[in-house]
Amino acid sequence: MKGRIHSVESMGLLDGPGVRFVVFMQGCTLRCVYCHNPDTWDIYSGEEIEAADLLKKIESFRPYFEASGGGVTFSGGEPLLQAEFLLEMLALCRNAGIRTALDTAGIGLGEYKEILRLTDLVILDIKHYEAAGYKRITGFEMQALEPFIQALAECSADVWIRHVVVPGLTDNKEHIRRLKKFIEKIPNVSRTELIAYHNLGENKYAQLSLRYRLAGIKPLSEEELKFLEE
Repeated sequence: MKGRIHSVESMGLLDGPGVRFVVFMQGCTLRCVYCHNPDTWDIYSGEEIEAADLLKKIESFRPYFEASGGGVTFSGGEPLLQAEFLLEMLALCRNAGIRTALDTAGIGLGEYKEILRLTDLVILDIKHYEAAGYKRITGFEMQALEPFIQALAECSADVWIRHVVVPGLTDNKEHIRRLKKFIEKIPNVSRTELIAYHNLGENKYAQLSLRYRLAGIKPLSEEELKFLEE
């Protein structure tokens, strides 16, 4: 089976435990105000590749990631939009003894239960804890996330939560308190990480003739992030 990928990273250090081979898959329906990869939105762009050929690429870096306790992470874009291809890749990795992680916003297509059955770690990006805020950040309805969270309750995969903190949008104490309560309802969560907003992808919007909606917003400082983490 063929899928479409944007790019790969052979030595990822921020996408799961150990060193990771990261596959950035093409396509995303969300339009997050802080997205730094708008070039992944179009599901028909990127490189078309056979699952078996992608596995060969992954295997070639196996000595590097396996020694560190790492594996392969499927990211995006949104990997759940290519559910059949993702399923095949997860099955190939499972059969090869390669540990897998899924970096996702939980919005996509396909049988989540089967995907999660073959996934060792889910890195779930929580955009907001309530519907209006979610729509403001993503342009999408939050109820679309519910089937994925329900599926998490029926799987054994470990879950890490990530949340981007944007100045003036998601950086106040009350927001973080309510976010914590929302996360407590998600099963199997072993780690929560707050991510400081940055504007490193702003130049991509200019290149693609897109409007960057957070223009002028300064990146969150380490001190502010530490305060909210505490």
